[in-house]
Amino acid sequence: MAAPYRIAMVTFPGIRAFDVSVITEVWGADRTDRGAPAFELRRAAVDGTTVVPMRGGLALHPDRPLDWLDRADLVVVPGLDDHVTPAPAPVLDALRRAHARGTPVAALCGGAFTLAQAGLLDDRRAITHWRLVDLLRTRHPRIKVVPDALFIEDDNIWTAAGTAAGIDLCLHLVRLAHGAEAAATIARSMVTAPFRTGTQAQFIEHPTPRADRDADALADVREHALRHLHEPLTVADLAARAGMSPRTFARHFTAATGTTPLRWLLDQRVAAAQKLLERTDLAMPEVARRSGFGSEVTMRQHFASRLATSPRAYRAAFTGGSNPIAR
Repeated sequence: MAAPYRIAMVTFPGIRAFDVSVITEVWGADRTDRGAPAFELRRAAVDGTTVVPMRGGLALHPDRPLDWLDRADLVVVPGLDDHVTPAPAPVLDALRRAHARGTPVAALCGGAFTLAQAGLLDDRRAITHWRLVDLLRTRHPRIKVVPDALFIEDDNIWTAAGTAAGIDLCLHLVRLAHGAEAAATIARSMVTAPFRTGTQAQFIEHPTPRADRDADALADVREHALRHLHEPLTVADLAARAGMSPRTFARHFTAATGTTPLRWLLDQRVAAAQKLLERTDLAMPEVARRSGFGSEVTMRQHFASRLATSPRAYRAAFTGGSNPIAR
């Protein structure tokens, strides 16, 4: 039996209760009876025993000292209630050591400021909540702040936008380490969307009354597309099903979802191919056909651009038990 995947959540006074809850919900629940991997989530703090106060009268009880990060497969930093809260020096040192060892390090929302204090984001791309982007730029000018994304990776360091984007990043990290099916199992348990790409917009404009009326049509189109991914669907096909011109359809689709129809369709095809690679021994041309890519060459191109790997390497990573995010 494989050893549990070890996650270290870094804790200190000022961390945000919502992000702590997200991390705990994703990695702290035992879902092995539903086919999810076994996780070992530990709450690491400077001394490993002192209660960490949080806003709203909540308190967190650490169960490991910071040196447990040396054993972790993944380190996650919650956001902050006050985004300029200084992290304790031992926390910053532990984060630097973890990254130097090659351990993936992820920060939710304002947790990017903690990584910035450690110098880990200098000359790297990063994101935070859209309302904090200017503050992050001002306080840490060496960071290449991305103005609008859900989550981003640079040199094995992950940062995420605010609130719900933290869920997206956590599920994405599960997907990379354990596969799309594992992430989908956890997402179903949390009753949340199993797949939103990091490049989606952080927020969408408030819908107009017309957009409200179009919402059901767009939902029907997305459901139809998911049922027929193996067919050579195009954006024009989806627009026709919605009863719109391609241009109007693209505008309403992007306003409703934060991404374009083509990007959404390709992302769903990649996710379908991931599941087939994880769960079947189908030949690559058949995986490409069933996921709607048409050819292995096309599928390989989209895997390279979205996952920075090939379909064959992706399959080997999961059948061989290696960890794709700890490369």
